[in-house]
Amino acid sequence: MSESTDELEQKLTNVIENSRANAEIAQKLFDIETQILTCKTSQELLQKLLSSIKEKFSLSGICLLLAEPTPISYLLSGNMQSNWHQKNSKNIALEQLQKLHPNRKPFLTNHIVDIQTIIPASFMAKAKSAALIPLIIEDKLFGSLLFTDNNKERFQPDLGTLHLEQLAVKVSLCLSNALIREQLEYMAHYDRLTGVANRRLMESSINEELIRQRRYNVPFSLLFIDCNKFKQINDTYGHDCGDKVLTYVATQLQELIRENDRCFRYAGDEFVITLASQTYQEALLACKRLTEFFQNNPMPYQGNHLPITISCGAAASDGNKTMEELLKQADEQLYLHKKTGVTV
Repeated sequence: MSESTDELEQKLTNVIENSRANAEIAQKLFDIETQILTCKTSQELLQKLLSSIKEKFSLSGICLLLAEPTPISYLLSGNMQSNWHQKNSKNIALEQLQKLHPNRKPFLTNHIVDIQTIIPASFMAKAKSAALIPLIIEDKLFGSLLFTDNNKERFQPDLGTLHLEQLAVKVSLCLSNALIREQLEYMAHYDRLTGVANRRLMESSINEELIRQRRYNVPFSLLFIDCNKFKQINDTYGHDCGDKVLTYVATQLQELIRENDRCFRYAGDEFVITLASQTYQEALLACKRLTEFFQNNPMPYQGNHLPITISCGAAASDGNKTMEELLKQADEQLYLHKKTGVTV
């Protein structure tokens, strides 16, 4: 029996409506993609992405689920530890994430009770259906974007997922590029072993402080530090132990200085600390405090404690000295401290 004219017209109407709906979705996705392509950091990308998707698609909630433990080693080296990430992301067991995306396809459900353990508590009141799209970097599933809606019919399990799959690919590529760029920048400015800033960033930071001092007439000092008998430690306990000593010293130094002070690895077992707005006398007090800390806190090592001490020299800028002159002066003071045991 042939279809009636009314039935054909209804089918045509449905096709046109679906085509329009798809065109609208495609345009929204294009707008989102255009926005995130301009982002220079992973945080900026995720902020724009989440807010834009929530607004354009009128979602009740959206957040980033991150696999734990992460299969991407550098994801948690600071990139995903900001206050914003902590508020807008949630950890999910890697095994559970893999079960949600066994074929790396989006997961849709309107049985929220089945996934209530992974939905943020603040979303539950308005969540009647949800969609999760997998995020993949270096061919590894590392997270998922969670969308929730207050309409139970919004994300039905039998709904087509083509647009969500396209979004997943684009977001993964953009995020991968941002993270790789951040990682390269991190490697260019930070010491890989100790995690503190390197000499290259030190030079830039000191020059900025010197400019600030000359412009606003504020004091500026720095400390030059090295580990006592470091070669002996390496020869006695091996280079692995030496690496642990450097990491221990760097970590403790960073914890002991103020927020607006900075620690840098200068070379080998040498470190430099910049003391913003600190006079020479204040720098000497900092030297005393740091050296006493290490004298009183040996490093835990293989069930024992290994004595680790440092020598420290200070220098204060008078507005005329160059960075090289300041470092040389602090190094000379360090040598006197090492020779006499007295900070002068």
